[in-house]
Amino acid sequence: MKSGQATIIDKDPWLIPYREIILRRHRAALLKEELLCAGKRLQDFATGHLYYGLHKTPEGWVFREWAPNATAIYLVGDFSAWQKDHRYALKRLSYGNWEIVLPFDTLKHGDKYKLLVCWPGGSGYRIPSYTRYAIQDPVSLVFDATVWDPAVPYQWQCSDFIPPFKHPIIYEAHVGMSSEEAKISSFREFTEQVLPRIKKLGYNTIQLMAIQEHPYYGSFGYHVSNFFAVSSRFGTPDDLKALIDTAHQMGIAVIMDLVHSHAVKNELEGLGNFDGTPYQYFHTGHRRYHVAWDSLCFNYGKNEVLHFLLSNCQFWLKEYHFDGFRFDGVTSMIYLDHGLGKNFTHYDMYFDGNQDEDAIVYLMLANKLVHEINPNAITIAEEMSGMPGLAATIHEGGYGFDYRLAMGVPDYWIKLVKERPDEHWPMGELYHELTTRRPEEKTISYAESHDQALVGDKTLMFRMADKEMYFHMSKNDSNLIIDRAIALHKMIRLITLTTAGAGYLNFMGNEFGHPEWIDFPREGNNWSYQYARRQWSLVDNPNLKYHYLNDFDRCMIEWVKDVQIFDDPYPTLHRADEENKILAFSRKNFLFLFNFHPTQSFTDYSLPVPSGKYKVVLTTDDPAFGGFNRVDKEFIYYTSTGNFVAVSKNNWLRIYLPNRTAIVLHQLPIRKVYEIVSK
Repeated sequence: MKSGQATIIDKDPWLIPYREIILRRHRAALLKEELLCAGKRLQDFATGHLYYGLHKTPEGWVFREWAPNATAIYLVGDFSAWQKDHRYALKRLSYGNWEIVLPFDTLKHGDKYKLLVCWPGGSGYRIPSYTRYAIQDPVSLVFDATVWDPAVPYQWQCSDFIPPFKHPIIYEAHVGMSSEEAKISSFREFTEQVLPRIKKLGYNTIQLMAIQEHPYYGSFGYHVSNFFAVSSRFGTPDDLKALIDTAHQMGIAVIMDLVHSHAVKNELEGLGNFDGTPYQYFHTGHRRYHVAWDSLCFNYGKNEVLHFLLSNCQFWLKEYHFDGFRFDGVTSMIYLDHGLGKNFTHYDMYFDGNQDEDAIVYLMLANKLVHEINPNAITIAEEMSGMPGLAATIHEGGYGFDYRLAMGVPDYWIKLVKERPDEHWPMGELYHELTTRRPEEKTISYAESHDQALVGDKTLMFRMADKEMYFHMSKNDSNLIIDRAIALHKMIRLITLTTAGAGYLNFMGNEFGHPEWIDFPREGNNWSYQYARRQWSLVDNPNLKYHYLNDFDRCMIEWVKDVQIFDDPYPTLHRADEENKILAFSRKNFLFLFNFHPTQSFTDYSLPVPSGKYKVVLTTDDPAFGGFNRVDKEFIYYTSTGNFVAVSKNNWLRIYLPNRTAIVLHQLPIRKVYEIVSK
């Protein structure tokens, strides 16, 4: 972005009073980039992973660490019998850096090691900050850095993958809980058993959670200790590369759930008090601890922290060929109070001085770096405040994210299902919630993600069906509660996807109405894996109704991709019928009709639509999807003026709309209609 530009204001005049603040933030990003890069590219600056950590060179092993408060650092491990040995003392360099060069025979593949860091008044064992692999001892539960130097480096089969699509249809997945067995699953098992399912369902992007090493499995990967290390619970670095490589060969992009919003406060595993000071990577005082997450908050105003985090972005893109990132906790990053307990109701709340402009600068630089490295990469912001410009380009005056998660949509669905009976669902309000987005931004909508499936909440299917799921999901069992849940599950997903701005997301297993919640092993559940797994046998059983939802999801996804529905950025509303609980809208040359009424079907429902001929291409009432076969999929519907006055190019369509049913109609050209009628 050139200094002085802020074209997002042209799209949203409500931003005019805040022009100078917007420009100030961008000038700060430009100045920071200039200071850090000195005329070079950001990717030339973000190379900490190539300097720090353990590297094999022609001269031997070289290890470097940044620890400005340290008075001495020793490398300890298998090679030193885990004793402090002056032969393995690091040499102090300038700017807080330390280095040691070792003969090749000192270390070998699989060896474990740590640092003994000494500082004024104390010392402690630490895992190096740029460790690429750390293994947890199954007995002591202590993590050790581990040498990863296989005899044959991983050979990429698809080294130049370019996503063959414009809009991400995302399958959010957690490798560890992806098996049906009560255990932690592996990268290899995910590659062999889950990737084919994702491919068959038609999703074109996988979002992998919990990749960065984290001491506590139950944190869902959000309490990161080692930012450059693949979580060894799931396998080796090469196992992860094989997963991504295989996905690329299937034409599927893989993005990473990147946690740069905070860090675990552990000292033995993480970065907390790494060199004996609390401020090396993090804030001090009241800004150090995240009160809601029990973690540490990065100080984005320090150049060394920017170097660490930006290098981390480049590392995952280059070393593992990730296709982008979903940045976690962006709201927490950009507000000094982390946005906790706030309802953002006025533009002043985005520019009132409660913003961490150092964090904003970091996000701008991170987005610029990612797209500088890979112009096809995807960046997604998990942000709930609605910060203007977040998913606008930096050139326009935005933060540079490609997409914003539409976080209000799943919250609204849960609120609707939980608090209002079906007959009181507000059609206009529902459509507004599904389609409201900032004009400069692309959004990714979803009915539910992992957040809605955790203990303390419920998935949509479990909330609607509850205990009846345990007794009435057999095909030969009729149950009104299950019928309602299945019908609404399909309708909710279809309307969320077809009104979405530019992409869609689903959490692993929710596509087939996975029962129950997610609960990782913990003291409160006697360290059980009962709910930290996915019951694929339910959807694979042809005698159960789960496959109806799975089959509908597959057809819905494939159809949306086939017709490229997102090429038309906005749907057009035709009717929000509050009394009859009907929503009708169009997008591209398709008409979408949703009858949410719990009991009322309409035999001759009339509404104004673009004149033409229409044919059913998808309906939730199809018996193949557990429906009741009340929609004639072969009938051709013709619009007419009838006894009504045509408005503009609209005529009237009369159609049978069964209760709790969605119908998608294709507006056909005359030639194609004749061909169909002639058959």
